[in-house]
Amino acid sequence: MKIAVVGLGKMGMQIVRKLVEDGHQIVAHDVSESATAEAGMHGAHQLNDKQAVVNAFGETQLILWLMIPADFVDTALNEWLEIVPSGSIIIDGGNSDFRLTAARSKLVEAKGSTMLDVGTSGGVWGYKNGFSMMVGGNEPAFRTIEPILITMASPSGAYAHFGPSGAGHYVKMVHNAIEYGMMESLAEGYHLLKEGHYKDVDLAKAAEVWQHGSVVTSWLNDLTRQALEENPELEGIDGFVAESGEARWSLEAARAKQIPMPSIEASFNVRLASQKGQVNYATKLLAAMRNKFGGHVINKDI
Repeated sequence: MKIAVVGLGKMGMQIVRKLVEDGHQIVAHDVSESATAEAGMHGAHQLNDKQAVVNAFGETQLILWLMIPADFVDTALNEWLEIVPSGSIIIDGGNSDFRLTAARSKLVEAKGSTMLDVGTSGGVWGYKNGFSMMVGGNEPAFRTIEPILITMASPSGAYAHFGPSGAGHYVKMVHNAIEYGMMESLAEGYHLLKEGHYKDVDLAKAAEVWQHGSVVTSWLNDLTRQALEENPELEGIDGFVAESGEARWSLEAARAKQIPMPSIEASFNVRLASQKGQVNYATKLLAAMRNKFGGHVINKDI
């Protein structure tokens, strides 16, 4: 298939590589000329001008995958809607608020095109392990882009359509909120091992043992093991832990439905407190985990 990928950051570039290698025709676009040049090196058709991206499709249906931060989606979407032809499919593959996604979908529909939301998980490991994708929006449009999803999910095959516009981002939002709670539990547990009743417990060794047959065996625990093995004292990590919105939105959605979420709320509050200087070994480990699975910066000032 032919598709334009807009936003060539850590995940966007991996998407380009994975799709090109499976024979898809990729038009790559980014505000950074160096990023589009890198995409070109991977075999994509690099274009820095939006109109040139549209023109590159000719009579072929335009499929546009936006892989950009949530704060920039409205601006980018409005700019693209000025020039994309009627009948196009626009995909928001980032972590947008599902409530905004539903409203944006109506805007796109009013312009004669279709919007899909594809919550995309996999971090910097998606290229190798396959992305996990949660789709919302028009089902015929979902079927149209399914060959792209099949490639991106390979080798795991992890993708599904969950309902109308916003449903994909909603499922991804809850996924990320769960992630907050899981990370916090691991970080607190290793903190207790580190500074608890027994001195000099080898945390990486404990993590390795837990990775074989224990109830907490997981990819996240294995990434934690790697971080502890590489830097047992977590030196050079200040303990600031960013939050990107999904847990906040999940808590708002839960309150609207009067659904208690004490574990996720507690983990969210730890991140907020870390941003005010309340840091410890556990928050340092949280930052190290985020770097391991998502390539996120470790310290606030970087």
